[in-house]
Amino acid sequence: MVDDVFLYRAPTTVADAEEIADWLRDRFVADVEVREHFLDRYRDADLARDFAGARVLSPYDRDTGNEMLGVVRYEKRALDDPDRAGGVLYDGFAVRRFLERRLPEAERSLDRLHVALLDRALGTWDEDGRWHKRVTVLGPLTLISVPGLYEAPAKPESYYRAKQTHALLSGDAPPREVLETEIDGEFLVEDDPRTTDALKGYVLQAIHLLETGEAFCEEPQCQLYNAHHQEELVDAQLRDPEFCTDHEELYGRRSTTVQTK
Repeated sequence: MVDDVFLYRAPTTVADAEEIADWLRDRFVADVEVREHFLDRYRDADLARDFAGARVLSPYDRDTGNEMLGVVRYEKRALDDPDRAGGVLYDGFAVRRFLERRLPEAERSLDRLHVALLDRALGTWDEDGRWHKRVTVLGPLTLISVPGLYEAPAKPESYYRAKQTHALLSGDAPPREVLETEIDGEFLVEDDPRTTDALKGYVLQAIHLLETGEAFCEEPQCQLYNAHHQEELVDAQLRDPEFCTDHEELYGRRSTTVQTK
């Protein structure tokens, strides 16, 4: 039984942790406390080196880590100024392990869930012999990659064709107006105003895992569905109904106000 949820803000994204917490309080009987950015709260002298050691070096190389002085210095600058971070993929399980070690011993019980909204791209090694970006790395400390929300679920084929064409002509990615108006299909882009709404179901998945042992739902129109494509994500997280029949009974909006710290 999850009694306490600690939700950590993301420093550089449009994700609104307070709004997510309010949404959870309407649907879930537990105490939800919003805290400052996880990497600020638990930063120490070794954190930059730990991130350097968790770097993915190649999409097809399982080995990770580059702790050369210049890389560690980059990681220190990224911690000092999160706006400068980006373009790096990290081993999500390795990041979770070294961040879990920084949690106070008294807050590591299974009735307490920590959910950190991060502005880092996280990946896991898959059986197809390559790294794949992920939105979440679930556990008692759950990591949610806000960039992963935009990058991990596959976009429509028309997006990749437009991106390739635009890169050949101009050398960079299509501008946002092209993405939003000229490509078939629905998907989220960086700093999308729908980001906060889309993240709510992912936070609930972490709670549901600790409560039931199952994180996901098989119904594509339930917010506990594990979407692999952007169009599936939009359907599951941003359209009615919020939940399938079974999960509506558990997490439908509740009238009882839950006291918070």
